[in-house]
Amino acid sequence: LIGVVLCLATGAFIGLVIGLLVARVGIPSFVVTLAAFLGLQGILLQIIGEGGTIRISSDTVLAIMAKNLPVWLGWTLFVVIVLAYAGVTFRQMTTRRKRGLVATSTTVWLVKIVSMALLLGICTFYLSGERSRNPALASIKGIPIVIPVVLVLLVLFTLLLNRTLFGRHVYAVGGNAEAARRAGINVARVKISCFMMCSTLAAVGGVLLASRTNSVNPQTGGSDTLLFAVGAAVIGGTSLFGGRGRVLDGILGAIVITVIVNGMTLQGQP
Repeated sequence: LIGVVLCLATGAFIGLVIGLLVARVGIPSFVVTLAAFLGLQGILLQIIGEGGTIRISSDTVLAIMAKNLPVWLGWTLFVVIVLAYAGVTFRQMTTRRKRGLVATSTTVWLVKIVSMALLLGICTFYLSGERSRNPALASIKGIPIVIPVVLVLLVLFTLLLNRTLFGRHVYAVGGNAEAARRAGINVARVKISCFMMCSTLAAVGGVLLASRTNSVNPQTGGSDTLLFAVGAAVIGGTSLFGGRGRVLDGILGAIVITVIVNGMTLQGQP
């Protein structure tokens, strides 16, 4: 646990340094982030050594990507998500109607809830079944632990961007930094905060990657990782010019890329 906390703190510190170079010094973000990417790969090589490998021995870290929730807990999570989404959206709909604003019709709301319940229900049903080719040797059933982790991050950052003043400032700065500055927004502080959050999430991704591969080596985080990270956001619909995008967009883009990569691998294609 201490190692994971230090990992996240390191990610936040790296984001702070990058944010200061971009927001205070004025170096283009593309230059700073790419240089940091190459520099940190060099530090990784220096620490581990060429051809070296650090094995992950923490059962907690390994369980994130390798273990599954109990079947009953998976179905409980399904019910909680559907009910929570239904409650939040219903409250939004009724509040907008009371204030005389345009609101989603009850029929559309019901269709959304039913569609979501069906989609999540099918996924939960499939994941709750036995997926092992040899159940006698090892049973694989239940929702992977990593899914609730991603869902928690999705909810937290969606609320941060859509339901807080800081989130509005982020979109304003992304859309037009000069207009945001003239509106009284501290542009530098918003940029530094965003870099820190992104680097911390990159550290979370590093923990998940280490959990999946059971080790860390000089090639960890390299190869196509950078391409997939940028591609996931763009494919999901996030604008590279700023001001438009959602946290969900990145997840949807990542799902598309993962389906393609896994599908090609299963087909034996490069």
